[in-house]
Amino acid sequence: MQSMRNFFRPSWSSPQRLDGKTVVITGANTGIGKEAAIDLAKRGARVIMACRDMERGQAALKEVVESSANENVACMKLDLSDTKSIREFADNINKGEEKLNILLNNAGVMVCPYGKTADGFEMQIGVNHMGHFLLTYLLLDLIKKSAPARIINVSSVAHRFGSINLEDINSEKSYDKNGAYAQSKLANVLFTRSLAKRLEGTGVTAYSLHPGVVQTDLCRHLNGPQKFVMKVISPFTKSSTQGAQTSIYCAVEPSLDKESGGYYSDCAPAKCSAKAQDDDMAQRLWELSCGMLSITWE
Repeated sequence: MQSMRNFFRPSWSSPQRLDGKTVVITGANTGIGKEAAIDLAKRGARVIMACRDMERGQAALKEVVESSANENVACMKLDLSDTKSIREFADNINKGEEKLNILLNNAGVMVCPYGKTADGFEMQIGVNHMGHFLLTYLLLDLIKKSAPARIINVSSVAHRFGSINLEDINSEKSYDKNGAYAQSKLANVLFTRSLAKRLEGTGVTAYSLHPGVVQTDLCRHLNGPQKFVMKVISPFTKSSTQGAQTSIYCAVEPSLDKESGGYYSDCAPAKCSAKAQDDDMAQRLWELSCGMLSITWE
């Protein structure tokens, strides 16, 4: 019912400016990431597009600059499936940027065939959760220094179908691509909850969100029946521009200054699953992630 109510809610918009603010968006060369980059650049922000494919990234950069009439946009290499690339990217940001006011962890892979990242993580948990977990950790000092600041994790309603398998987080014993995707999206919400608690009193807030069912490149790994369903429901799905709105809302909406750790959909607070509110599991996932990434993050 929530989604039906939200469907009839007037669309959100805000004149909020971001002059003098710096934004990093992962996966900004396509889909909702690119649309968010255009919108935040129009608001006057310095936007850094973190992209795996630099050729596509440069083409998207040109489009963002032209659409926003803002020249202060950069494209930098970031491969979330490789911790070496994540560390290099974060190092470049920490050395080259004076501040980081908004980190939009947007990039993701969805229901892909079984594969592993450079560090041996299952691809979906590796990119969608571990990559962004490490990136946030490495940029956190700069983000805190830039407070008030926001960290936004793009999750999905698919988190409702997920469960965290701590004993087999990399799906080595058995792999279900839909289950692994749902697990990674549940991890995004749990990460956000834990992060918000740890950031209390710092001036940095954290949010997770469901962008809506969006027709993007992410759908390329869907099987025949899933593609058919997407075709049938396509009149009710969102364009990339519409899909980016909740990310933008979490980035700029002034009323969220006092909120942190929540889950949003259709530019409004939404209810996440009971599993996504399990603070014990959130803590265990946090500890496991730190161990697998060889980091100490209290």
